[in-house]
Amino acid sequence: MTIEELLAALQAIIDQANGRSLTDEEVARYEELEGQLDAARKDNEIRQRNAAYNTPTTAPLVVTGTAAKQDDTLERAFESYLRTGVANSDITELRAQGVGTDSAGGYMVPPGFRQKLVEAQKAYGGLAPEVDGFSTDNGSTLEYPSVDDTANSGQITAEGAAFSGGADLVFGTIALGAFKYTSAGASNLPLKVSVELLQDAAFDVQGLVSRKLGERIARKQAVDWVTGTGTTLPFGIGRAGLTANVTLAAGNALTYQKLLDIETALDPAYEQNAKWSMNKTTWQAIRAIVGTDGRPLVQESAKAGIGGAPERSLLGYQVVIDQAWPNHNTLSAKWGVLGDLREAYVIRRVSNVVVMVNPYSSAASGQVEFTAWERADGNVQNRAAYSLAAANAA
Repeated sequence: MTIEELLAALQAIIDQANGRSLTDEEVARYEELEGQLDAARKDNEIRQRNAAYNTPTTAPLVVTGTAAKQDDTLERAFESYLRTGVANSDITELRAQGVGTDSAGGYMVPPGFRQKLVEAQKAYGGLAPEVDGFSTDNGSTLEYPSVDDTANSGQITAEGAAFSGGADLVFGTIALGAFKYTSAGASNLPLKVSVELLQDAAFDVQGLVSRKLGERIARKQAVDWVTGTGTTLPFGIGRAGLTANVTLAAGNALTYQKLLDIETALDPAYEQNAKWSMNKTTWQAIRAIVGTDGRPLVQESAKAGIGGAPERSLLGYQVVIDQAWPNHNTLSAKWGVLGDLREAYVIRRVSNVVVMVNPYSSAASGQVEFTAWERADGNVQNRAAYSLAAANAA
């Protein structure tokens, strides 16, 4: 496929989703096409460079009005050596045109520039792709019912006897609003980019700015999905107001027994799709746990790291790293969960991220303004679906 066909195929996947979350198949297809697009662009770049290598950059020098002077430097040097026996004896003063001195020719060599922008990265998120999620066209408050009847069971009733021990169903509700997440420039004003930079830069500045503003929103949301306290924030899956299922002992040492306690607190009904979620510092501390024989608790998979990222697994459950979780030794902090994350938590988004490009307000200064926002909310929808671990207060 050509680059244009690949771009069209990528856009077709997004258009087909029509505002909803992409399915696993659509995500896999999109990433496959991205790989093909990257390869096609690299192939095109290499062919362009090769063509440049074989294309003369200057016209041949033509001297008019006089005969071309024959270069006899090598002949003269060899003749002088035969007569004197001294190499280069005919050279009394050496002057040369060169790159090192501007006036000697350096001005003719333009500075090089590699068309690559180095972007510093820092991991965020990890939990969001694992939980339940859906999109709506508007941000009106949305509620749906829940019921927990796990404390009730049937009973045996004697013939002709009255029923005993019954109970009515008790329903609850899960509410989702739409908090407005925004990102802008310095001094809480739109991020301003000069027209000159937009026109002259060797990179897609508008695309870069839009992507970075979107990343800022996603970075803020990632924290709220984990630790948001509600009211002015979403309710996080590990917010401070929740009661932990397991709390570490004083000193907050991670032990094999405590990890087993966390697993024990999870009802078997949720084990089939259960996953851990914690930050990398906590995961590394767990990997450091060794038994009395000196062997590590976490045994790396034989195929880990082959053809992809290392696989993380603890007690047979996949480990999802999310840097928004506090460290396991942060006093009283909720530091991780084990459970069916898709059943446990839900994220509601209103439409998609919007990047507003305003070329008018600062037009007199020759600047274009960029701002971005997205409306979203998150909440625990089934507290029984996960076991929550906390650090001790001492």
